[in-house]
Amino acid sequence: MYEERPALLDGAVLWTRTAAGPTAERPVLPDGCMDLIWADGSLLVAGPDTHAYVPGEFAARYAGIRFAPGDAPGLLGVPAHELRDRRVALGALWGEAAARRLGERITQAPDPAAALEELVLRRAAETPGPDPLLRAVVARLAAGRPVAETAEAVGLGARQLHRRSLDAFGYGPKTLARVLRLQRALALVRAGVPYAEAALRAGCADQAHLARETRALAGTTLSAYAASVSAKSETPLPSGSRTTA
Repeated sequence: MYEERPALLDGAVLWTRTAAGPTAERPVLPDGCMDLIWADGSLLVAGPDTHAYVPGEFAARYAGIRFAPGDAPGLLGVPAHELRDRRVALGALWGEAAARRLGERITQAPDPAAALEELVLRRAAETPGPDPLLRAVVARLAAGRPVAETAEAVGLGARQLHRRSLDAFGYGPKTLARVLRLQRALALVRAGVPYAEAALRAGCADQAHLARETRALAGTTLSAYAASVSAKSETPLPSGSRTTA
């Protein structure tokens, strides 16, 4: 069973998932986000994805914090591009002893999800807040604004925006724009909007363009994605609570 709610940390989502036994996991699709995850006592970080990620391990209980795009690197203390397309044990970032103590504390808590949230809030209080400029970048790209126009609007040159995007999002602004556009399109598909209309409303040139992007970023076809949605409810996966195919 999967549940989520807005986290107390601005822009983040707290989610939990429990399972009675191993199941066939569906791929996790890119969404521009990063997650801090507690999985049966271990802590790990899900970095930003550029393609569909297929979970390879199973845990009975998960709790996670999904950060808004660009917010996690400051809290975790590592540039996002170093974690791109990776799942990394928190011990590799914060030290094995510290990560083990934190994992044990969360495991022993009556509510591991609440304990994970408390950990993140404490960390946030000790680190600089999200960069308003980068949040403006995300907002404009999520609304479908062009990258060049976005760079001009926030007062950055193309190279500056690319460099800062690598650190904040894990990839350049063009890739982030593609990921966010795909998410817009798939949300429309899930709502029952015809493919061609979903493509145009999301900012693709046409249905064929959306089909290519779905294949490239999600590793599936539009029809297969729609079939998976209709066959079962959308249950975000523990490797980051991303939209699933």
